[in-house]
Order: sequence, then C-alpha cells, then structure tokens
Amino acid sequence: MGASDTIADYFGFDEHETDYRTETLAGVTTFLAMAYIIVVNPAILAEAITIDGYTDAQTRDVLAIATILASVLAIGVMAFWANRPFGLAPGMGLNAFFAFTVVIILGVPWELALAAVFVEGIIFIALTAVGARKYVIELFPEPVKFAVGAGIGVFLLFLGLQEMQVVVGYEATLLTLGNVLESPVAALSLAGLGLTFFLYARGIRGSIIIGILTTAIAGWLLTVLDVVSPGTLAPAPAYEQVTNDGLVSMLLSVEYDITPLISGFIDGLGMMTDDPLVFALVVFTFFFVDFFDTAGTLIGVSQIGGFLDEEGDLPEIERPLMADAVGTTFGAMIGTSTVTTYIESSTGIEEGGRTGFAALIVGVFFLLALFFVPLMRAIPQYATYIALVVVGIIMLRGVADIDWQDPVWAISAGLTITIMPLTASIANGLAAGIISYPVIKAAIGETRDVTPGQWVLALSFIGYFVVYFAVEAGQITF
Repeated sequence: MGASDTIADYFGFDEHETDYRTETLAGVTTFLAMAYIIVVNPAILAEAITIDGYTDAQTRDVLAIATILASVLAIGVMAFWANRPFGLAPGMGLNAFFAFTVVIILGVPWELALAAVFVEGIIFIALTAVGARKYVIELFPEPVKFAVGAGIGVFLLFLGLQEMQVVVGYEATLLTLGNVLESPVAALSLAGLGLTFFLYARGIRGSIIIGILTTAIAGWLLTVLDVVSPGTLAPAPAYEQVTNDGLVSMLLSVEYDITPLISGFIDGLGMMTDDPLVFALVVFTFFFVDFFDTAGTLIGVSQIGGFLDEEGDLPEIERPLMADAVGTTFGAMIGTSTVTTYIESSTGIEEGGRTGFAALIVGVFFLLALFFVPLMRAIPQYATYIALVVVGIIMLRGVADIDWQDPVWAISAGLTITIMPLTASIANGLAAGIISYPVIKAAIGETRDVTPGQWVLALSFIGYFVVYFAVEAGQITF
C-alpha cells in the first residue's frame, strides 16, 4: 500500500465516497470563504491591544500571525482527531466582544481578557473530555436541531448580501436594495454571484472558487485600469502598498515577533485574582456564547453534509468540540480571542468535502498564509461573501425536515431560524428555540415530553439574558 492509499484509508475516503480532488477542492473553497479572518480579526483586536514599541501596522501583523497559528492548530485537531471537514479560526462576534465590550467599555486590561479566554478554553477541554458538552448539545429539542441549518443559511445569506452592498441600510424600513448603478461593489458582486449560480446550476465542481476568484480579479483589473478609484473594488491599503513598495517589499514587511502577545498573556494570568468577580463574569460570558455558537455551527454544517443521525445528533461530536477547545486555549496563550468552528465550512461541504482531509487542506493554506499575510489583505471581502450567499440559499432546504403542522415544531423552529439573522447571533437563535420549546409543550399539555435537562437549559438561557441585559443597562457595574 502506497502513501496515497494510506492517507486515503486513514481519512476514510471509500467510506465517505470521496477522493483527493474533491477533498482538496472543498478545502480550498472553505479557506477562500474564511480567509477574511486573517485581516478582520487583527483589525478588531488592534482596537484593544496595544504593544509598546509597535506601530499599528506591526500590531496588526503580529495579531494576524497569532490568528493563523491558532487556526492551524485547531484545524489540525479537527483533521486528524475528529476527521471532519470543518475549518476553525478566532470567531467573529466574540473578537468584537473581547475588544469593545470587555477591554474598551468595561476597562479590563487586554492581558487579563486573554487570561479569561484561556480559562474558558481549559474549561471546554475538561467538559469535552468527560462528555458534558456532548450531553448538553443532545438536550437540544429536535425542532431546534433541524432548524439550525436553515437559520444559519438565512444568516449567511443576509451577511453576504450586506457585504456585497446588494442590501443596504435605510432609515424608513431599516433595509432596502442597494443601487447597482451607484455602487460598483454591488454591480460586480451581482455579476460574480450570477456567474457562480450559473456554474453551480450546471453542476460544475469548483463553481464557488471560480466565482470568488473571477470577481476578485475583475475588481483588481478595474482598479488597475483606473475604471474605479483604489479602495472601491480593491482594498486600498493593499493596492497602495503594492503600488508604492512593490510586491516583494510588501511580502517582506511583515512583523512576525509575537512574543509581546505571549508576555501579555502571562501578565494576564497574574491579574486574575485582582478582581475575581469581573474575571468570573468575563469568563462566563465568553464560555456561554462560544458554547452555543459552536454547537449551533456544528449541527448546522453537519446537516448540510448529511452527518446527523435520525435524532439530529452528530456522532462523536466530542471530537470536533475538542478542536475548538484546544484552539481556544492555545490561541489565548499567543494573543488572540476565542477559536470556534466556522459556518463558512459549509461552502467546502457543498463542494463535496466529507473528511478531515478537507480540513487539512484548509490548515495547509492557513499555514502558507503566514508568508503571504499582505496578500490576504488584497482579497476583496465582497468577493469571498459570494460563497456565503450561494451556500446560504442551499442550506434553506433544511426547512423541509421540519413538521410545520405541529405548533411546537413550528414555533421553536421558526424562532430559531428568524432570530439568528435578525440578531446576527447563532446563540440567540438557539436560545429562542430552546426557551420556547418547553413553554409551548406545556401550553398544549405535553410537559411529559420535556426532559428535566431541557427545562434547565431553557432556564439557563433566561438567567444568562437577565445578567447580560442588566450589565448592558448599567444595573450591574464593575
């Protein structure tokens, strides 16, 4: 048996009816769909993290390196231990909570915030090892499990259309259609989206990659040819750096020394006892939101891949859960916020990814990105979000698994699906479904169908929101 056959056997290609080409294509697709995090995560964290002697650009560079390294380790665990085609990286939303709420608004030092993320990761590792996380996730009501995929689909669709400026803010109705005659981004995005839909409908493998790359290249060509101004279709910082310094100089300009971030984390460990209440509440919030965001994402992307069993559970879910736990713990040690499974993994799954080899490809590309961090800034975000729109629509097929004639299913599933995009939070969507399920069951006299664990889960969400809104309203201060 050759090396190629050994690898294929290790990842179970025959069992999952896949091959190298399909898995590689899936991995590249997932990477392109989530590569924006290499630029966006440092931009958000740099609002809160300052390093003595480092310029803003250098701080963003080292945060990008930390983002990549944390992602690579977590993806490695996902590929080799869990054997699932899911990509991981520092999570959006939690990075904003880290920077703006915890550090800037509450005034918690960024070093201490990293220590809180580290403690959260340790708790996750322990709970995953004993099966506690798996137990809680399996408590999710059936209608919620089957609604998560469609909810994430609407969420992805909404995010993509906003980034592409096809949907824009409007005072009278909150949202309206963007004007493609006034917005080059909207016009080019729609053209790229149309091409991607055409290729997908024709059954052409790699349709999402082709759509992303074609749109990105077109944006750069229109910029280089002076059809549009820099910053309109090609990211201005990347365009200006290439123009002024040249490609080689741009690639060699990266700051790789992350030791100040590691030192900051170590300092944060020493601050944990300064104000135990604040520290405990920060850990609790990171833990609670990340727990349910990750759970919802895993169930949602697993549904589109056909990985769920008849009860809507993911077999051996503790393995992929361990990947985000390890990634979170390691990421905090080197200077980044909570690592989680990415909903963009669904793009690769739609391209046929079924094993950890697809995740391995994602990890390899993240590793290569270490040497091309400036080039990551050159990928227009509107181009990558084409993938989210395509996959978001595809994931809506999950609504067919819901019994809409049953009021319990209709209400809990309907709330799960709609609350996710309206609040831009997977956890909030889960909360709506989980809280409503036992209440509606009680309303129709079927309380015996609700387990004690489901009641506890619903009450836990209610307790969380009471604390959250009290802090937001200033009724609880630090």
